[in-house]
Amino acid sequence: MKYFVPFFLFCTLFPLTGQTKVDIAGAVEWRHMEISASVTIKLASVGIRLPTGRIHAEEIISDEYPHLVRPYLLSLPVDSSSTLGDMLNRGEFSLLRTDAISLAAQKIPPTLSTDLTVMSAQYTVNLDRLSASLLRHTRPQDTLRVLLPAPVASYTGIIILAYESLPIHGRSVSDYAQPCIFPKIWDTDMNLIYERNMMDPAIVQTMVRYTGPESIFQATPSGLDEGIKTLVGDNPLRIIARGVFGIRPTDPIIDREDALLILSSESNRRLLREGKVAIVLNSEVLRNSF
Repeated sequence: MKYFVPFFLFCTLFPLTGQTKVDIAGAVEWRHMEISASVTIKLASVGIRLPTGRIHAEEIISDEYPHLVRPYLLSLPVDSSSTLGDMLNRGEFSLLRTDAISLAAQKIPPTLSTDLTVMSAQYTVNLDRLSASLLRHTRPQDTLRVLLPAPVASYTGIIILAYESLPIHGRSVSDYAQPCIFPKIWDTDMNLIYERNMMDPAIVQTMVRYTGPESIFQATPSGLDEGIKTLVGDNPLRIIARGVFGIRPTDPIIDREDALLILSSESNRRLLREGKVAIVLNSEVLRNSF
């Protein structure tokens, strides 16, 4: 989704440093909730010679990195209708906090290419940190309750299978569900089953974990890879999504009967509060290169 950047912020968000030949390339990795980025500088383009200019080249990379990664942070979808840039424009998030997220990145010290003409540094931005910074509540909101709950099994986690093309609610088209920081989960009666305020920020800061279908079809007793098994346990409730909802199609829709399996039991409702939810998406949407 495109967003409008007011002119008075433009020079701050996108500094006019055309003379500096510093480039960035990388990807948003939703499986790992991180942005991985490589920042490179062609030494000759800025008149740097080795070995005396090495420190200066490292300083240029360090100085330019926050400006280069900022547009990709701001384009991140927070939910089905807003990017981080939209929140910035509405005054709900600050540029200072945006830069704090990027500057907290894990960094691998700069290295030189074999021909000594290019220097590059690797950065990994943790999106769990961004998720935590966007939470505004201190206590979880109650989930829906069922007036006449039926006896249901207790599960160790929830897996929603949404990797096939799904009908988009309210439209006559289908598409792959997309990842975002805070997806909602709806049932087929369009009751809201799960949203960010239902998670307990004292326990977890990330609503869901995203993974691809290969992670749930492993040659193991549970069929799960270790990363997902650690989250959802040995006996997860597996639910097939029936549709997807949102301006950006990020919110899975599940059968009402499946929703009742969660809502009819306090132990199962607790899975939502503790973020023990995995959403399986098509592998091609889980990595967005730039």
